[in-house]
Amino acid sequence: MKRLYEAMVGLLRQNESFVVATLFDKSGSAPRSDGAKMVVRVDGSIAGTIGGGRLEAEAIGLAKAMIGARKTVVHSFNLTSKDAAGSDMICGGVGEILIDFIDASDGNNLKVYAEAADIVKRGKRGWLITILGKPAADEGISRQQCLVKPDRSLVGEVTCDPYLLEKLIAGPAKITLHSEIFDDQRFLVEPLREGGTVYIFGAGHVSQKIAPLSESVGFKTVVIDDRADFANRERFPEPIEVRVIDSFKTLPQLDINDNSYLVIVTRGHLFDRHVLGLVLRSEAAYVGMIGSRNKRDLIYDDMVAKGFTREELSQVHCPIGTAIGAETPEELAVSIVGELIKVRAEKSAPKKEGPAVACCEIKEV
Repeated sequence: MKRLYEAMVGLLRQNESFVVATLFDKSGSAPRSDGAKMVVRVDGSIAGTIGGGRLEAEAIGLAKAMIGARKTVVHSFNLTSKDAAGSDMICGGVGEILIDFIDASDGNNLKVYAEAADIVKRGKRGWLITILGKPAADEGISRQQCLVKPDRSLVGEVTCDPYLLEKLIAGPAKITLHSEIFDDQRFLVEPLREGGTVYIFGAGHVSQKIAPLSESVGFKTVVIDDRADFANRERFPEPIEVRVIDSFKTLPQLDINDNSYLVIVTRGHLFDRHVLGLVLRSEAAYVGMIGSRNKRDLIYDDMVAKGFTREELSQVHCPIGTAIGAETPEELAVSIVGELIKVRAEKSAPKKEGPAVACCEIKEV
């Protein structure tokens, strides 16, 4: 998503208009989840995807037409299982796609998308609000767009009922991506969140395999170690972030929130214990710790003696990762990142109290 918004900003700065196709109000088994986005240029080239197959091909064709017509439209689709079987897709479903013409000559667009790109890049929160007017014959749909920041400040200019706008600014997270209709205006509220930040504590062999895989599936990835000869650019090339710290006994200021995933794979159980004690009561969506069950139990006994509760530690999911019989560092990385993806996908479901804490039997080197 970060690269997609950066691409939008780049096109606007080059004074090139384009279309953003956004999948929403989906039900059934359409190929991508609500919020999937694709940028379409006038030549039909794309960035991002809404799932491929016939649905994406139709969206690209319509987007090219709307760039020429300078219009925004909502495209409804109904992919039956028969439709899906007749194409290169394996799923059906119904829903709508917003084919949103982004006019490069409108300075509001650059203002909004530049802020969106910055928010996503920094892993912060924000909500993109698109206001669609009632369809007019042969004129497409009027559209406005703004961005709401967590401090309730508004980026961009929109015109709608002042009371409704205040409600949107005060609590955008309360409205899902599924559009809401008020006074003949349709409101799409999209949360701007990067795929999450994975903090990997330890820069050993397993970390080397986890980090690029984590980055490849949309997580911002940060590797942390107290050894500069392990935590460096030679072992972890960009865009992975690498931080060398003084000690695992105290951690630097980290922006750990409910969009953070913590993977503890240090070189020793004592260091694991230090890190776990520092992050267990954080707001992280996921905390995983590598280690054998015996060593884990010793760590937990020590933590209870120092004030942590069995209830906090009862949230342990052991072993870490999905159950694929992983043994090698490469297999462990697939298992661990697979579980991170699963936790991220389930975040919209009812949450349990506290972070999910996982432990694995394999020891890092």
